[in-house]
Order: sequence, then C-alpha cells, then structure tokens
Amino acid sequence: MSAPTRRRRWFTICAITTSAALVAIPAGAASGPDRSPFGARTLAQLADQRAQSVGGVTAKATTQDSGGDDGNEADEIAEGADQYAEARTSPGIVAPGAYGAAWSSLGSLPSTGGSWRNVTDLPYNSDDSRYRDYDSNSSAGMGNVTGRLAAIAADDDGYVYAGSAGGGVWRSRTGGGHWKPISDGLPSQSTGALALDGGGRLWLGTGEATTNADAYLGSGVYILTDPHHGTFSSRSRVGGDELESTTIHELRFGGGKVWAATSRGVWSHSSKKLSGAWKLEFAPNPDYLPGGSLASDASAAYKNIANDIAIDPKDPSKVVLAVGWRSGDDYNGFYTKVNGTWTRITSGLGDLPADADNVGNVTFARSADGSRYYAIDQSPAQMAANPDSGLEGIYVSKSGSPTGPWTQIADYQGLAADGSALTSSGYMPGVQAWYNQFLTVDPADAEHVYAGLEEVYETKDGGSTWSAVGPYWNFGFSCWSIDPTKQTGDCNQTSHPDQHGVAIGSYHGKAYVYVGNDGGAYKRPVNGSQDSEGHATDWTSLNDGTIDTLQYYSVGVGKDLDYGGVSITGGLQDNGQSELRSNDKIMGSNFGGDGGDTLTDPANGCNIAEEYVYLAVQVTQNCAVNDGSWIDGTGPITSYSVAPADNATGEARFIAPLAADMKSSSTWIAGGRHVWVQTHGYAIRSGDEWTSAYDLGEGHTATAVASSGGKVYAAWCGPCNNQGFTRGISVGNTDGTGWHDITLPTTGAAGTVPNRYLSGFAIDPHNADHVYLTVNGFSRHWTEGPGAGVGHVFESTDGGTTWTDISANLPDVPTNSAVVTANGGLAVATDLGVVYRAPGRTKWQRVGSLPAVAVLQLKLSPNGKTLYAATHGRGIYTIRVSRLK
Repeated sequence: MSAPTRRRRWFTICAITTSAALVAIPAGAASGPDRSPFGARTLAQLADQRAQSVGGVTAKATTQDSGGDDGNEADEIAEGADQYAEARTSPGIVAPGAYGAAWSSLGSLPSTGGSWRNVTDLPYNSDDSRYRDYDSNSSAGMGNVTGRLAAIAADDDGYVYAGSAGGGVWRSRTGGGHWKPISDGLPSQSTGALALDGGGRLWLGTGEATTNADAYLGSGVYILTDPHHGTFSSRSRVGGDELESTTIHELRFGGGKVWAATSRGVWSHSSKKLSGAWKLEFAPNPDYLPGGSLASDASAAYKNIANDIAIDPKDPSKVVLAVGWRSGDDYNGFYTKVNGTWTRITSGLGDLPADADNVGNVTFARSADGSRYYAIDQSPAQMAANPDSGLEGIYVSKSGSPTGPWTQIADYQGLAADGSALTSSGYMPGVQAWYNQFLTVDPADAEHVYAGLEEVYETKDGGSTWSAVGPYWNFGFSCWSIDPTKQTGDCNQTSHPDQHGVAIGSYHGKAYVYVGNDGGAYKRPVNGSQDSEGHATDWTSLNDGTIDTLQYYSVGVGKDLDYGGVSITGGLQDNGQSELRSNDKIMGSNFGGDGGDTLTDPANGCNIAEEYVYLAVQVTQNCAVNDGSWIDGTGPITSYSVAPADNATGEARFIAPLAADMKSSSTWIAGGRHVWVQTHGYAIRSGDEWTSAYDLGEGHTATAVASSGGKVYAAWCGPCNNQGFTRGISVGNTDGTGWHDITLPTTGAAGTVPNRYLSGFAIDPHNADHVYLTVNGFSRHWTEGPGAGVGHVFESTDGGTTWTDISANLPDVPTNSAVVTANGGLAVATDLGVVYRAPGRTKWQRVGSLPAVAVLQLKLSPNGKTLYAATHGRGIYTIRVSRLK
C-alpha cells in the first residue's frame, strides 16, 4: 500500500539572532507561502500528485516514488520565521547584554514558596498508534522525540553530551539515554556548539547559530574539565565578555588555540591558559560590530557572520575561514592569511565555489589521519532562485588541506535519487541547507562520512555513492503501512528530520554515530546495516523521557473524563501537539507539524483545538484517537480543519492568537487581520462557521486576543518589524457591537504603553473591564528605536481606555503572557521564567527556580488550583497556586 499524502508538517522557524536578542531576517527564499490547511491525505490525491509532479526524482534503488507533499513549506519558512524575533526586537535593535542583565535582576528578586514539577519528563512517542488520525504524522517512523538539539559530542567511554536549542546541555553515561542536565546554572540555555578537545575537556559555545527565529543568544564559551562528573558554572567561562550576546556556530582546535565561528566574526583564545580576553581574528565588516560606527544599522546582525574554521592538520598556521550570511552578502566567501592579512580566496579551490553568490552556510570536517577534508556548502543564489534546494554541494579535498583543491562529490539531485524521501519538486535535499547541516568523518576510515541536511546521508567510499540512511520520514516508501500494530509498517525506524549535530563515540567498545536534530538524539552503529533502499535498519531513539527539551508554544488543560485527573496538551516547535492523559506513561502526538496555540475544554480534556500555523486550526472531540481507518476514506476521521478565512488570505501571523471566552468555552476568538468569533465550540466542523467581529485594518495582524463574558480585547501590530513598526489595541464584543480602537500614543508620559509588541492579555475573572497587558521586547535602556518605551506589564480598570504601568521591580525582560489567579494574584511568563505579584501587593517575586528558559504561556487547571507553564525548551511545568505567597 502506498502512503497517503501527508503535508510536510515538520516545519522550521527561521530567523537570525542579533547581537543581544533576536532580529527578523529578510524573506530570502520565500516566494509566496502555501497556507492551505493540512491538505487531504487520500491515496488518490497522492497518486495524482505524483503523476503531475514536475522535476521530481525517481529513486535509484526502487521504482517506488519516495513520498508526496501537497504544500511547499520552503516557501513558508522565511516569511513566518522572523516573527518570533520581531516580538523581541521591534521597533529597534537590542544592545548586547540585555538578557544577561535580565537574568541577574531576576536572580535578585525574592522567591515565592513552592517549587516547579515537570509533567512532560516521560517518553513522547510521535508514532503512538492511538493517534493515527487524518492530521497526525504518527507512523512516520521517528519514534520517541524531544526538542531540538543544536549540537552533540561523544567520547569512547560511553559518555554522550547533547546541547539543546533552549534547554541546556545534557549528559548520558550509558551511550545515550538516562540523561541529566549539566548547565542549569548558566545564564544561557541556548547551545551553539559542543566539542571535546584532545585532553577530554568539554567546551560549550552558547547561542544557537542555526539562524532560526526561536534561537536565543548566548553568554560566551564555557569549559568543563571533568565532563564525566562535573557541571558547567558561570565561573567556568573562558575569557571575558567578548562573546556575550553572540551565537557560536562551531568551536575548532589547532595550534594551541580554540577558534570560535560566531555571529560577530572569528575569534581565538589559548586552549591552555583560559583567562584573558578572546582575540578577534577576523570580522569582514568591523564597523557593524558593537561600538562601531554602523553598529545601530538595521543590517548589522548580518554583516559579520562566520560559519566554520578549517585548520590544516599538517600546518596549524594554515587556516581557512568560511564566512557569510546565508541569504548572501558581498563579504561571503573563504578567507586565509596572506602575509599576515586575512584575504579572500578567489581561485584555486577547484569545484568549491569562491564567489560570494555561492558561498553561504558552510560546514567543514576532516579525517583523523589528516588525509581528507570535507565540506558542505549552501548557496545564497540557489536558495533565492531554486525552489527545490539551496544546496550547492558536498566536497572533498583529497590533499587533506582546507585550501584544496576541492572536488564535488554530491549535489541535491544525486542525494534525492539515493533513497531520499524528498523527491518532489519544491522540497528536495538541501532545501533548508542554511538551517540543516552537519558533517563528520569516521575516525577509523577517512572515506566513511556522515552528512546531515534535512535527512542523514552516509558514504563509505569517499562520496562516490551515498545512501539516505536517515530519510525524512517513511511515508511514500513501499515498506510503509499505517497498521497500528506496527510503528511504521515494515519500515525500520528513521531519525527525525532537520539535522544539526553529529558525533562518533564508543560504548562498551562498539562505535556509534550520534545525531541531533529537531526531534532530539538518535544513534546507530557507525558501520550499521541498510536495507535494499539504502535506509538504515538500526536507528535507536535516545529520547527516553529523561531528557526534556520540548519547545512548547502553548499548553491546554482539561478534565480527563475517562481516567480522572486532567488531560494536558501543548503545541510544539516541529513536534506537533503532545497529548498526555492522566493514566499515561508515554505521551502521544495527536497532531503533527508545528503546534501553535492550543485550546482544551476545561470540562472535557478530549475536546481540543490545535492551531497549526497562520490560523490553520483543527478540532477533535475524542483527543483525535484513531487507528488509521480513515486511510480508506475520510468518513472515519475524528479531527476537522476549521480555519478562519485569514488563513487562506495570509493575514495572520505564523503563530496566531487563539482563545476561548473565560465565561463560555464554546465561544472562541481568533486573531488575524480580523477578530474572528465562533460560538459552536468544539462542535465546529467548518471554517465557514467563523464570523468577523472586527477588521483591524489592512496591514494589521493580531498578536493577542482575550475575551470574558463576550467582551473582547485584541492587540495588533503592522508593520510588525523595524520598518515603521506600529501597534494598537481594539476592544469590542463577540457579537460585533461596540468595537473601537484605543488611543495609544507612540511617545508620552511615564506609564504610556510602549511602542513594542503587545503579547498577551489577562482578564480579571470577576470584572471584564479589569485587564492586564504584557509587553514583549526590552525597554528603552536596551532598545534603540522610536518609542520603544519602558515597562512590561500594564493594568486597565476601564476596559482598556487608560493604562497604568505596574512593572515596578520586574526585571527588564520580554514578557509573553499572564494569568489572574482565583485570589487576585497575577502570574507573568517571561523569556527567563515566571514572576508573580501577590494580591494587594505592588512588587514582583520570582516563581520557583527554573533555568534560564523562555516561558511562553501560562494556564490554570480547571479548578484554578494549579498553574501550568509552557516553556520553550524544557517542557511543561506545574506549581500549586496556594504556594505562591
């Protein structure tokens, strides 16, 4: 049986962090998003699509085409990607040190009572056979997953180190699994690079450098001299604050130095003497660095991006730098020292491009014996003009020198024909090569190489032939079946899509390759087995539930009528929606792709609405339980696409606001250009059931909505980036009456709502005219931009007409959402944890002791006694409201 058409819903959010927070990127390759919600997944449609596919590739190993796809996600990526960053930067550029100062201020706050409890620290099975419904990706073959891993390292004693995008670094002593966090004491939980040096020390470069929107900056480089037993501390930082508020793409060693490829150029430091400042080796445009004459320019964040360093093993004084912004710039290229000066290499590289248009994100790897150097090159020109792929190629230098000459050994068309699942036009290997890259060489064999793009590829003959040992998914392969008695039919497990980190190490004397991707950590024997199509038969997921780096955007809580207790759901970056029933030992995934906002009926936790992206909403009334019987027709489906019209027109944000009225769970409000209302609750079956209560205006799009007793608050922005940023608040009723815009001056007296991104409302359950507003971004002290203003939490007692700044002693940190507790307290989610203001008080306290992780949403349990926090990197946590004193 062929696979049904499954919309490629493992998306990637992509923008780049700037020199202190996050900044939106140019659209780059985006040529126009396809926002059709989910797509029908029938066999007939798949067959029709395959027949009409133009430019598709026929696999070499089989006549069975590899997968289908009814949407071009590569076109969506860049447009939706920058929005997470916009919320934290617009309308200006954030100065270095903002997050570090906020973390220090947060630590000085008094603490409430109580402690957080992680409720998602158990396995999360993306292939859970209970949830094989129409909008699920169950049976794709990923197995247990967790949040995005940006880097990975391993030794020959069975120790594995996993660096997550937003949840810190984790250690396994058992060759993967049984993980423990080892960086919770650091002010940044964002990983850019992990590397073991020749002496067995573990180096950590903080600040994720995958140029994606939900990546956070780091606080520098740290070293762990005894990684088998120790933990990172702020005292273990190497050098001074030179690399604070940067991202670090790679750490390389040679000539007694450690080299760092960062978002502010290439730096070096002695690897022996750890004190003293880092040395700036090369920045192509130093005027754009902090303190430079152009540091406040809107393009400053893109002017000094370094991707990797290649050091000649025979002569460590010969170094090649790969420098350049993945969307292209004049400075992009390879550099080496000539007569003591860093000079662009313009010729002599062989097949490896030297021109700026074709040098983008680059990754190097060299063989242990020094005989080979390998490289992956992403092309800005390809990304801009070729909808199929941005990959220029994979290359080898058989001289072992990074200066070449280089020979191309792979391109995207060849990889597509080598067992890839990505054979359809518009989404082929390397389509996200600016985001997905890793490369490593088997220490025992210079011609045995693993390369990571969206998929994992292996060559055992130096690149003459390749195999997609870790295909994107198993849909479309002849071995696939939706049979609930099997994980993925007769296919073997694959690794999750979107590869970022790789390492080779040993456990009990056997060598393994470890990969880190958007679904966590996986391993297989270095010399593992393959089936007839070249797919590995021996991947093992290492996401056993002891590592929780899940990146939640939202959380929903409702009574579990079947098993007692509560059912907990949440929308995740690239891992769909998780479903945790009260009797579960393993979480399941009932919706696939990027999970945005979540609604769960407090009275019935199996009544669920999940937003995908751009207000593409689906609803279920049975937790989306389905054994896959819909494969033979849409009648047995248990989830329904109910997107408001702004989804089809593109007038909604990537993660758009969705809320239920506090007094009526059957009344929903959704925000795009319009404020949409529907009153059928979870019984809604069509997007036509939404009505427009108010038009926010052309170019405006909702950033937050809330409603109580029919009174609605809607915040909006437009433009939402640095170019003419504006924001506003509109207030009205769900029946369409009484709508009006609140006057919010751009500048004004103290207490004026700042001209920054308005992120959330919290309505007093006893009085709909009493409402709180959270404001994202940093205040004027850190933000250069017109009307940036001060303050993060505001209060109105007259239905939003006037506002008072109640930030008081709250640290200057982006705030994301808030909730009013039953006793009148106010809990606020920030980019660095949760704060609380007790009833009758004016000062804020820190809630518990979460690591430096972003909390994006807070919800109360149905009885109001438990507070739930959706973190973007460490799962979902709870705390008893009664302990917040």
